Formats: sequence, structure tokens, C-alpha cells
Amino acid sequence: MRIADLSTAALCGVAVFVAGCAEQPVPGPVATAGSSPAIAPSGSVIRIDPGPDAPRKAQAALINARPGDVIEFAAGRFDCRATLSLDVSRVTIRGQGPDRTILAFKDQGPGTGGEGLLVTSKEDVTIQDLAVEDARGDAIKVQGTRRIVLRNLRVEWTGGPKETNGSYGLYPVLCNDVVIEGCTAVGASDAGIYVGQSENIIVRGNTARQNVAGIEIENSTRADVADNLATDNSGGILVFTLPDLPRKDGRLCRVFHNRVLANNHENFAPKGNTVATVPPGTGVMIMAHDQVEVFDNTIERNQTAGLSIVSYLITGKPFTDEKYDPFCEAVYVHDNRFAGNGGQPAGELGGLLARALGTPLPDILYDGVADPKKQAGGKLPDALAIRIRHNGTAGFANFDAPALKASAAEAGKGPAPKIVRDLTAYEGALPALAPVSIEGLR
Repeated sequence: MRIADLSTAALCGVAVFVAGCAEQPVPGPVATAGSSPAIAPSGSVIRIDPGPDAPRKAQAALINARPGDVIEFAAGRFDCRATLSLDVSRVTIRGQGPDRTILAFKDQGPGTGGEGLLVTSKEDVTIQDLAVEDARGDAIKVQGTRRIVLRNLRVEWTGGPKETNGSYGLYPVLCNDVVIEGCTAVGASDAGIYVGQSENIIVRGNTARQNVAGIEIENSTRADVADNLATDNSGGILVFTLPDLPRKDGRLCRVFHNRVLANNHENFAPKGNTVATVPPGTGVMIMAHDQVEVFDNTIERNQTAGLSIVSYLITGKPFTDEKYDPFCEAVYVHDNRFAGNGGQPAGELGGLLARALGTPLPDILYDGVADPKKQAGGKLPDALAIRIRHNGTAGFANFDAPALKASAAEAGKGPAPKIVRDLTAYEGALPALAPVSIEGLR
């Protein structure tokens, strides 16, 4: 690749307000490739060094990038006052490592964009080897991109976990062919690593800590969540399908080879968010998602529950989306290692469960709610059933959520919930889900 140097004079030729800059560029004619290196030829490396003009130079490079270009940040701290955005395909953004290249958004003001980095390119974008700190909103958001790779990144809110932090750390949404690997996410007020309404997803080898949700897959199809560490979040790994979104269903998710440890942090999500209903002490939670396989994970010391399988009805929130399916189906939990879960249940639901089941709560909890339209003789057909087997000494309870909540609302005067601790009805296997394969990315 040829290396291009962006001079200040050339950059000032961009006659637009450049988001992410500390000042406005000097008006002038837009430079062309023939008259200036401001628009780099295809396949060039555009290097950005730290300094007062660095954010302005970086945004100009992102605006003027051509397919095949690399925007390379040198080692150092880059103080950015507004969102840096990219809408060009086949571009790489890279630094010198997540502890050496830091894009800092602590001084990002209102009206300057909510994200740290925003990508709306059509296809083929890689972001790697840098950190994004203290974005007003989401740290790195990618929307509508096919083939996005987020690798060896750190996204963090350095003031510690609090409600005013940005919602999401790494946030691909409405994307196809997503890889997130070797990243660290800290302090998000919703999810540290979140992939929503997307297809063909690999989330592997990451660390998520001190977020409300460590890793969340939502309303997505074909996801592999593997070899990650989720610890000290309110909830470790969430696999959700929620109503009132353009993409209506979620299915075909594998959660395997993860360590989900001591996710007992206070839930600091803004009130009203769905994730605010997640009890602190949640290891893995599957909500209203279909065809989920959870296997070969270590799930330990989560004080409310190791693993929960629940319908959306558990939230108590109404919905009017007629196409939404609020039930879990075809969930297969097998060959996991559980220890030390359920000792100090938290939240309203945790309190109800502790009174009904005693403590510690069982490692695996099921709310017992299934689609009545699909049942025969009170059971789901085998292909849609909940199956749980070979999880060592893990305890189990179907806690009959509707009756449990009704009994609590009536101060114990209603019928007692029909709690089932025997796994016999849930024994058996479902077909193993196929690995996610992304051509050229795995």
C-alpha cells in the first residue's frame, strides 16, 4: 500500500463541518486526487498523529476515504469533541493497540453526535487495535453493514459504572456477517457487547465486565457466542427477542465455551429499559428466543441464577406487536459446569423465587411458560421442547411464573405455584445447531 500524508492545508479544503473536530475547517475548494493528497488513492494508508488537529484530520480522512484505504491512528491519546463517522465501504480503521491508541470522547458535547465511532458503510469494514473511551452515547455503532469485523478493541467508560454512561459499547445493528473478537467492554449502561437484528454473528474471545449486560444477542439469527469471559456485570450473557422492532424473531444461537462468573453488579440501567428488569446475579438468560444451544460453559457464583429460560411475559410489560412471539422454544442446555449460583437472589423476582424455592436457588430456572397454541396435551412437540441434560449436579426448577406472580399479588391467598424440580420431563436431546460460518472471516 502507498502511504499518504494528510497535510493541514489540504484538509482545510473540505468545505463542510467535520464531526469530531475541535474547530471548523477553513472554507475552500474541495481537493481532488490530482491536485492534493487530501483524497488518498485507493489502497493508501492515511496516518493520523496525535495533536490538536488530529480529530479534524481523522474525520476528513474518513469522509474522503476510498475503498481499500486504511485510516491508521498512531500511538497516543486523541481528544475528540464529536462523533467520527464513516460511510465508505472496504475501509480499515486501526490503531497501535487498545492501550496505546485511545480515542477519548470525554469532552464530547451535546449536538455533536452520540457515538464515538459511527459506521454506516454498505460493506466490508474492519476496526481494530484501538480504544474508545467515554462516548456520550454508544462507543462504536455499526448500522446496516455487511461484513463488519471489530477486533482487539477496548470500549470503556472510565468513571465507573453509572446510569449516565452510554448504552452500548460495541453495537452492530441490522448487519450481516459480524465478527467481534478479542475485545474488552467496560461500563455500558445497557450492554457492553451487543448485536441486534443481525444475521451470521461470531462473538468470540472477548471480555465484558462492569456492564449491565455483558454480552447480548437480540432479535438475531445464527450467532455463535464462544470463548468469552463475562464477569462483574449485572447479567453475563443475554439472548433476547423483544417486541416492537423491525426484525421480529430471534433464533439459532449457540452459547458455548464461555466463562460466566460472578455477574453480581448492581443494575444501573436507566429505568424503563428492558435490561433494567434483569436481576443482578444473572449468569445466562434466554428470553423469548428460539433454537438456542447452551453447552460446555462454566457458570459460577452468579447470586440470583446460573441460567434462566423465560418468556417475555416475565417482564410484566405489555406489548401490542401482533407478529411478536414472546415464548422460548427449542432450547437445549447440556454439558455445562455450574457451581455456587443462586445464593443471594436479587430484585423483585429474586425475592419471590427465594420465598418459593428457598436459597440457594437452583442453577437452572425455567418460568414454565409456553405457547398454548402449540401445545398438545399440555406439552410442546418434541422439536420445540426445552431440553436439559448432563449438567453435573446442577439443580433445576420450573417455577410456574404466572402462578408465582399471581400468588404474590394476592398476598399468598391464590393457588400456590406448581413448582417442578424433577428434570424427567425435560430430559432428552435436540439436534446440535450448525456452527456459524462467514466466508473469508473464519
